Amino acid sequence: MKKIRNPYLGLQSQGYYCFACCPDNPAGLRMEFYEDGDDLVCVWNSSDNYQGWLKTLHGGIQATLMDELGGWIVNRKLQVAGMTTDLRMKYRRPVPTGEGVTIEIRGRIKEMKRNFAFIEAELSHDGKVCSICEMTYYCFTKEKSESDFFFTGCELED
Repeated sequence: MKKIRNPYLGLQSQGYYCFACCPDNPAGLRMEFYEDGDDLVCVWNSSDNYQGWLKTLHGGIQATLMDELGGWIVNRKLQVAGMTTDLRMKYRRPVPTGEGVTIEIRGRIKEMKRNFAFIEAELSHDGKVCSICEMTYYCFTKEKSESDFFFTGCELED
C-alpha cells in the first residue's frame, strides 16, 4: 500500500478544516488514506469520543468514515472533486471503540455512468465486516474542481 498525499494541506486560508481528514481539526477524525491496487484504504483508530452506545462506534461516524473514503476515491482515482448524491449504509455488527481499537475502511469504484461514480465500501474490525456502504458521487469537471474547490490533483507520497 502507498500513502496518498493530502491535496488540501495548505488550504486552511481557503477554509479547509474538514472534520474527517484535516490533521489540524482537534475534534476531527484525522483520516489518512492509502492506495492498494483498485482500492483505497483508511486504517483508523477508534476512540471513545465517537461512541453512540457504550464502547460502540456511532452509526453516523461510520457513515462519515465511509463518505470521506468515497470522496477520496473520486479525488485519487478520477483526479477530480465530487459530491455525495446518495449514501446507503447497512450495519451488520457493532464496532468497538477504545484505546488500541483499529478499524479498516476499504472501498472502490464499482461503476461509472457519465459524471456519476458508484462506489462500494466496507468497514471492518478484526477481519470481520461490520458495515457496508453504497455511494453515488457526482464528479465535477477538472476545471470546476480547480476553480470552485481548489483541487489540482491527488498524488501518492514519495
